[in-house]
This record gives sequence, C-alpha cells and structure tokens, in this order.
Amino acid sequence: MPAREHQILIATSNPGKLREFQGAARELGVAVELLPDLRAIPQPIEDGATFEANARIKAEAYSRHAPSELVLAEDSGLSVDALHGAPGVHSARYAASLRDGRVPHGNSDDEENNHALVSQLDRIGRGPFTARYVCVIAAARDGLTVVTFTGEAHGEMLTVPRGSGGFGYDPFFFFPDLGKTFAELTLDEKSACSHRGKAFRQFLDWYRATS
Repeated sequence: MPAREHQILIATSNPGKLREFQGAARELGVAVELLPDLRAIPQPIEDGATFEANARIKAEAYSRHAPSELVLAEDSGLSVDALHGAPGVHSARYAASLRDGRVPHGNSDDEENNHALVSQLDRIGRGPFTARYVCVIAAARDGLTVVTFTGEAHGEMLTVPRGSGGFGYDPFFFFPDLGKTFAELTLDEKSACSHRGKAFRQFLDWYRATS
C-alpha cells in the first residue's frame, strides 16, 4: 500500500460517508480525516435549492475553522423520477418534511426516510421506478469555495429492501449493472460505482494535479 503522503480534511457527521471517502482514498496515498472538533462547530443551515449550493454552504462554513486548510464537504441525495425528483435535497429529512409539511433543519433517521419513500412509491403503483443518486463535493479554503465536483449513479428503486450494508436509501437502490442494491455491495464495489466515489475520484484527480 502506498504511503500516506497527504491529508485531506472533511466535514461530515455521517460515519458511513467518512468510511466511503477513506476507502476511496486509501490506495492513492491520501489520508482523509475529520475536521478537528467538528462536533463543537455550529452546523450551518443547509437552505440551498441544489446539492451544489448546500455543499458550498457547508464547505465554506467549516473551512473558516481550519485556516489555510483545504476542507471538503458534500451534499448528496436521491432523485426519483416518479416523484418528480424527490426527495432530492431533502433526502436526509424526507420523512419529517412530509409529516410536518415544511422543511425541518434536523434530519430524520434512515428507517423513517425509507418508510416514507416506499409509502410514496406504493401510492403510485407498479414500477420500475428509475432513480439516481447525486453527490456534489465542494472544496473550500478560508471561507471560499475553490472547486466542486459532481457524481451520479443511476438505478431503480425497490419497495422491498435487500442487503444489510450501506446506509440511507441503499437497501432500496438497485444498481442494474451489478444486479445488486447498494446495500449488497462491498465497500470497494460501492466506491467503484457510487455517486460519492465518482465525485471523490474527480476531486482526487484535481488534487494530485494541483498539489
């Protein structure tokens, strides 16, 4: 394994996302670490209308707490065609937004969100329900976005879960190319084909070229 020569700071409270970033970077001699004291930093309000806007909001806010360092943040979610792109930027708080009729600042848990999504699909009827996962990574320094990258993974939504891995909507997101849901993939398999892996590899290519 190549020696870890560089370190990248990332701001995420989701341990599943951190594992995926660390897995993608491991073989490239890059260490991905959490932004120090992340839990003590006030969370920025993600009120952007797009994944990119929210990724920028987070990256810029958190980078102010690590002067001169490059800090990554990402925003990602699920877009289902039959639901006109929902849950979209509200993916992490979909159940709460449907229940309350407004967009809350706090997230719903995975079980609540998945139940809400399946209920919406059941109302529509039979699939297939084409969908895509989207991830936008923003890299910021001293409060200013330096660059952004976007990755997508296209698949179909199931209404019965399969697999015990991953997180979020992964047990219901079927990836036809491999004949599995994202929750049935190993970490390496998921990194190779996921929206987050694609966006992060673009960032790593840029990082190596500019470092």
